Amino acid sequence: MAGDIDLAGLPTAYVLGDKEYDSAAFWETIIAQDAAPVIPPRSTAPQAECDYALYCERNLVERFFLKIKHFRRIATRYEQTPRAFMAMLNIVSAFIWTK
Repeated sequence: MAGDIDLAGLPTAYVLGDKEYDSAAFWETIIAQDAAPVIPPRSTAPQAECDYALYCERNLVERFFLKIKHFRRIATRYEQTPRAFMAMLNIVSAFIWTK
């Protein structure tokens, strides 16, 4: 699972994740790609530092994905090309932003 992360080419300073991503292999992969993990520790794991103020920002991303899933065209991915899908995603994002 940890080997699946590839942040190359992305301007990433932090990687936010749930407690389920609190593993040594996952942390090492994130740190190796010059990013800081912001993952709260599991209750059974040794307590590590976590920027909870930054972790709360993760909620905004989750709520955005929840909102775009209400648009069936996006959720079922009617558009066949990545360009058309991105265009529709931009339209839906603008619609959500103006609401």
